[in-house]
Order: sequence, then structure tokens, then C-alpha cells
Amino acid sequence: MAKVLVSDQLSPTAVQIFKDNGVEVDYLPDVGKDKDKLLEIIGQYDGLAIRSATKVTEKVIAAADNLRVIGRAGIGVDNVDIPAATSKGIIVMNTPFGNSITTAEHAITMMMALARQIPEADASTRASKWEKNRFMGVEVTNKTLGLIGCGNIGSIVANRAQGLQMKVIAYDPFLSPERAMELGVEKVELDELLARADFITLHTPLIDATRNILNAKTLAKTKKGVRIINCARGGLIDEAALKAALESGQVAGAALDVFEVEPANDNPLFLMPNVICTPHLGASTTEAQENVALQVAEQIAAYLNTGEITNALNFPSISAEEAPILTPFVKLAEVLGSFAGQLTETAVEGVSIEYQGDVANMNTKPMTAAALAGLLRPLLGDVNMVSAAAIAKDRGINVETVTREQTGAYENYIRVTVETERQKRGVAGTVFSKGLPRLIQVKGINMEAELSPHMLYITNEDKPGFIGRLGTLLGELDINIANFNLGRLEQGGDAIALLNVDSEITPEQLRRIAAIPGVVQAKALKF
Repeated sequence: MAKVLVSDQLSPTAVQIFKDNGVEVDYLPDVGKDKDKLLEIIGQYDGLAIRSATKVTEKVIAAADNLRVIGRAGIGVDNVDIPAATSKGIIVMNTPFGNSITTAEHAITMMMALARQIPEADASTRASKWEKNRFMGVEVTNKTLGLIGCGNIGSIVANRAQGLQMKVIAYDPFLSPERAMELGVEKVELDELLARADFITLHTPLIDATRNILNAKTLAKTKKGVRIINCARGGLIDEAALKAALESGQVAGAALDVFEVEPANDNPLFLMPNVICTPHLGASTTEAQENVALQVAEQIAAYLNTGEITNALNFPSISAEEAPILTPFVKLAEVLGSFAGQLTETAVEGVSIEYQGDVANMNTKPMTAAALAGLLRPLLGDVNMVSAAAIAKDRGINVETVTREQTGAYENYIRVTVETERQKRGVAGTVFSKGLPRLIQVKGINMEAELSPHMLYITNEDKPGFIGRLGTLLGELDINIANFNLGRLEQGGDAIALLNVDSEITPEQLRRIAAIPGVVQAKALKF
């Protein structure tokens, strides 16, 4: 019989779920805070159910001789050493959707409180001031709500806002027109959202593309008197720029549940009279905490009893027999998806994943999941191989897989083709010796290229002198080239340069590269 340790506070109903599923369970909610005790007993257990108090360090994982799965009741897994767990073959799961309604409701609550200045009016009244004329609010009815991010939580906010008779517009590169129509929201570009929205609420992960998405430049483009709500992630808003915009009156007010530094014990925004602050309460309701506890118990029990994997952060569904053969191709599919995802700037309408040769006869499901995860992660952040398919479906992205017999020079290859509103782009690769993935074609242009942590992708006009100009500039920028790969469709036509470089390319370096005559597109890629 499988045995699970619950080392943090968890609902008694969740504990009963383990028992009902034939899983032995020890409920020791104080062990998570006792590192020595946890190290002493963890070797007895097949599963571990936690919240945030238990720190599953590399040392704990090393002592967990029988552990097969770690389940986090909630979204964040900062307290789990995922690489260490992965290297030991331990599945790490979370419950990413259990807090969605609660977080969406908190955003709506913050918006309403901001519109009517509820916290400040409450404090004034309790101080016996009765300043009725001071607190002139605004209605939300018939106002325009701008969503930055329209995924799971954003779509719930849209639904609630429509019930308040608000007009909802959304900026989300991965929101398809069909999905926008289904939600009843108008899809717009960011600049249009900033210019039109009376209220702006953020519902996007914190990744490179969204960090400080509201900054001095973008805040200056907003409608004067806009009100801003952030219940998503600290770091989406440049707090210094927001403070300046509040002081100037460009922004009438802000309601913040998350901050750049947390716990936020000393933040200049706390001193602003037109700012509402709460201590990261987005998931803090009785119902949400109960939901994630029940979900994590069900997920762990299902995995231990049947091998079913739900919301895994570090492993696709692969049997022990398949793993040695599939793993290199899963990695290839993920990097091909990531390559395509990092080049994609508009909404994805469809994805086609083609398997040719012997790989077409393998279990392609984990490869497809890996390709989708790689594709979606650059824009959506927290996407794993298990959740990727559901997220793609929720976004209205059509996913097609094709299997073919070998027709070309390569025994096996995988091609990922992404169709957006503007274009169709394909990237293909194969697995060479030692299981290493290798690119063999980009946008129909044949080229063989190794993948490395830092790469530079350039599309350019095929004209004399370009390579010399590029090499000279990279030397001036102190960017060391490990490999330089070139390809073109025809003489004088479209060409691609794909470079392996030794260090991360900064935004300023990329700007100078993009300014070289003949460059059509320049992208810094990370793998």
C-alpha cells in the first residue's frame, strides 16, 4: 500500500480522500517546520503533500528514498527543488486552477473599492470626520475595463465585469479572435487598450515579455484618470513610475495585492492616499484553500494508484520502458516549440506537429505535450507538459498531429508549424548522436544548427557585405560567437543567420543588431 505524508495544514476532507483511495496517510502538519524531523522520516513515504511551509530541499529529496510524487496545494512551488526532484524521478504537481475564481473575485472587489474609495472613506468615518463631500466616486457601469492577459483568471474577470455592464477589451497575444468572440471581449493591441480603458487589470504571468509592462512610457499612453488593479504578480508594474503617475494625476488610483518585493513591509506606495493595498490575498478564501487541498489529494492518489499524471511541472506521461527512447525526442519537441514560441508575436491560431520516420511509430503524446509547452511558455510563463494541451484548447488554438513514413535524408525528424494571424512559420529538427537535438530547417530554409543556452536569430536580405557588418558589430559589442549558421531560399532572397553565442544578449545590444542595414528581424533566444 502506498504511503503519503501530509506535512502542512491540510483539510481533513483531503486526508479522507487518501484513505478512500486506499492510500495510507500520516497527517503531521508540524513536521514541515521541523527540518531534522522531516529528514528523519521522509524515507518512509511514496508521496508528500505540502503547502508553503514545508521546504523540500535537495537534502530532503536526497533522503527521500521511496518518494515518487510531491503535491503542492496551490500554485507556487518555490519551496520545492524541482531540478533535484526531476533528477531523482520524482513527479512535482501543483493545483494551478484551484485559486482562479477567488483571485478573479478579489480583482473585482479591488476595482469596486477603488471606484468608491471605500478603505479611505471607512478610515475617515471611523475617525468621526464624516467627510461626505470628499469621497466622490465613479460608477463602473458603462465604463471600459482593459484586461492585460485573458487566460483562465482574466476570462473569469471578464465574465464578472460584463455582469456589471462594463465594456471589456483585452490585450493578450495568445488570445485567438474566436476565443475573444466566445468570451464577449474585444481583442485589441496594448496601445489601444491603454488609450481606451477606464480601468486596467492585470492577469498575466511575470516573464521577460511582461516585466514592467506598465512603466513610465506605457502609463503615459493611458487615458487620463485611469484606475489600475494588479492581483497577478509583483513586477508587472514599475512601482516608481506608478507613483509618479499617481502624483501627476495621469492615474487616478491603484489597487494592489502584489508587489515587487514581498513581504512588502516598506513601500512608498503605502503613503499614497489614492492607493489600496492588500497583502497578497488573491487566493485567501476558505473555498479556495479547501479546493486546492482536495485537488492535490486526488492528484497524488491517482498517480500512486494508476500512474495518472495531472498538473505535473516536471515530467510528461512516459512509461519506464519508453523513457530511454522517448526522452531525447521529447527534449527535441520542446526546444522546437520554444524556438517557434520565442519568434511568435501575434495570436496563435493553429499548431501542426509532424513526426516522420521511426519517431512516428513511437508514443507521440508526450512529444506533442512538450512541443506545446515549449511554444506557450515564452508568452504564458507557467505552462507544463501536462497543462499545455488544456491551455491551448482554452485559448482556441487548433492542434494537429501528423505522422509520416521516412521520405527524406533523415531517419527521424519532428516539424512544428505555427499559424498566426499574420503568417505560418515552421521549424524542424532531429536527434543526432548522443541524443542531442539539432535544427535542420527554419521557415523552409535548410540549415543544420546546434542548440545552446544563448542564441541570436536574424532574418535578413541576402546581399553582399551583410555578414561582415554583423560580425564587426558583434565584435564591437563583445559578443563571442561559438557557431555561425547560415541559410537562404535563393540568391538575393530571404536569408537566415542563426548564431550560438557565449552570453545573454541585452536589449540594447539587440537594438543595435536590429539596426544593421538589411536586418528584417532580430531575436535573442534562450534555451
